[in-house]
Amino acid sequence: MTLTTLLIVILLILLIGGLPVFPHSSTWGYGPSGAIGVLLVVVVVLLLLGVI
Repeated sequence: MTLTTLLIVILLILLIGGLPVFPHSSTWGYGPSGAIGVLLVVVVVLLLLGVI
């Protein structure tokens, strides 16, 4: 497994974990998942540009 694949898998796990569907995170709103989503978009763009 390459470093890029590992990075994407970790970001996807963080994105799922940041969703406010769990009882302890119901008051967080969509802030954590939105921030992780932005990081995921940046990584995908860097992948498409060939930087990573």
